[in-house]
Amino acid sequence: MSDPILHDYFRSSASYRVRIALNLKGLDYRAVPTSLLAGDQRSEAYLALNPQGFVPALEVDGLVLTQSFAIIDWLDRAYPEPRLIPEDAAPRAGALAMAMTIGCDIHPLNNLRVLKYLTVDLGLRDEIRDRWYRHWIIEGFTALEAMAAGSGPFLGGEAPNIADVFLVPQMANARRFDVPLDDFPTLVACDAAACALDAFAAAAPDRVKPAD
Repeated sequence: MSDPILHDYFRSSASYRVRIALNLKGLDYRAVPTSLLAGDQRSEAYLALNPQGFVPALEVDGLVLTQSFAIIDWLDRAYPEPRLIPEDAAPRAGALAMAMTIGCDIHPLNNLRVLKYLTVDLGLRDEIRDRWYRHWIIEGFTALEAMAAGSGPFLGGEAPNIADVFLVPQMANARRFDVPLDDFPTLVACDAAACALDAFAAAAPDRVKPAD
């Protein structure tokens, strides 16, 4: 198999998740920067790959995969070790619930197209937009902190799993928007443990940002 091609944007949470997963699986890949700010995702060529016009998209030997959750699930089935989505029913449900708290309940309300709609189309001031952003992170993290009670050192326990893969990018977003994190000690600790691993650190936005 040739190296996968990852169409991503360095600051995209969904792309960040897939970079982490590829690194955890030990897979080399070629990154193709797709600037959301420049509108690369709306180009005719990119829409032919991903009709939604979202990042990431992963090309593997003629197969085009989209949606970070689906890509990670594919990676887990194609490259089972280390497993990111537990096989046993109860741990699987718990890991997916935590990942979906971020991927379904926090992130969609705070992604770039929503923020642009709030400011450009609805005319909200930046400070109101930022209050919106912080509100949904705090609401989601409050639930996730309770769900994560007793976890450690990772949300996945002794090894990171899909919940950690989703947590780390969302924590980076929280810090970027100055969300207070004192009420989320478990999440902060699990994030720190994950970010100490090379697979997570190498996927961080500041490590993959294209040169100006």
